[in-house]
Amino acid sequence: MASNAFKFIGGFVCGAAVSTGSCVVALKLFLSESHHEEEFHEKESPQQKIIEKFGLPLTGAETRFYTNHVLSYDQAKKTPRWVAEHISNVKLLGKADRRHCKFRPDPGIPEMFTAHNEDYLGSGWSRGHMAPAGDNKASEQSMAETFYLSNIVPQNYENNAGFWNRLEMYCRDLTKRFEDVWIVSGPLVLPQVGDDGRKTVSYQLIGKDEVAVPTHLYKVILAQKNSSSDTLALGAFVVPNRPIGFDHQLTEFQVSLSDLERISGLSFFPKADRTQKNLCELDSCRLMDFKEFTLYITGRKVAGARTSVKLEKAMAELREAGITPDDYLIKLYQEKKQELLHKEHPEGKSGY
Repeated sequence: MASNAFKFIGGFVCGAAVSTGSCVVALKLFLSESHHEEEFHEKESPQQKIIEKFGLPLTGAETRFYTNHVLSYDQAKKTPRWVAEHISNVKLLGKADRRHCKFRPDPGIPEMFTAHNEDYLGSGWSRGHMAPAGDNKASEQSMAETFYLSNIVPQNYENNAGFWNRLEMYCRDLTKRFEDVWIVSGPLVLPQVGDDGRKTVSYQLIGKDEVAVPTHLYKVILAQKNSSSDTLALGAFVVPNRPIGFDHQLTEFQVSLSDLERISGLSFFPKADRTQKNLCELDSCRLMDFKEFTLYITGRKVAGARTSVKLEKAMAELREAGITPDDYLIKLYQEKKQELLHKEHPEGKSGY
């Protein structure tokens, strides 16, 4: 069993490492941690060994590694505790298409502890990614793994498609100004204060598997200009799991790292220097406004249109919103129109 674990961890580290040198360092770290664990068990007292004779309770919260994200799973709530990822300008390049991916239970999660698609069906909640599919265009495998339900939480639909989507886009945009960006995201269940001043925790459960609906979501962003720079920029955000309009700025939801650690029970980036710069002071923390976001969404609809009817509908919706297409969208529309015309009327190809 130990040899199999070694092969898995070693394979993951070497596959994800940027260079052979970093792979060796990571492998040494793994071997060192394994050695310390063995030393701990050797120092156990006879009484401790008796207590754990038939094993101690397992939480399932151990770190789980995937192609381009890492997570800790909450078996009781059927959602992740946290999901960590690293993105860069290079990693965001690629042609992996989410249309080829399907939501499904994580094969690594025991059946009795996993959520199922049926839990979300008719619940009024969408399946919200913590590690976004859009961060994994470089690999079909890594994108497919983001659709495992171990990476998903019940999320308000408008929040998922709107504010949270724009926050994810901002993270990707950071890679134009920072060489490396690390992100940790996850759900929160925060207390509410009653009229009597008392705090209570209450959250909804959906489906037969009783998947917990979070009251809030968090995202911690750590950005580094380049590998030789000692300057790290950090931003921590707590977002209510409800619709948030364009009149709200990201900075309204910024919290101190220590406050987020206190309410989540997690320590974020424990190996990083605690004197990081404030991301929102070093960078803008500006999300797309309504016009920019609508143009972006329309561009995606135009690029993905499979019929002329859907293409024209996308442009009609843009006009109804009172937004004039920019040069990029006009060019994209014209190219797509020609492509669909040739596809739908092949007999007219010679005329072009």
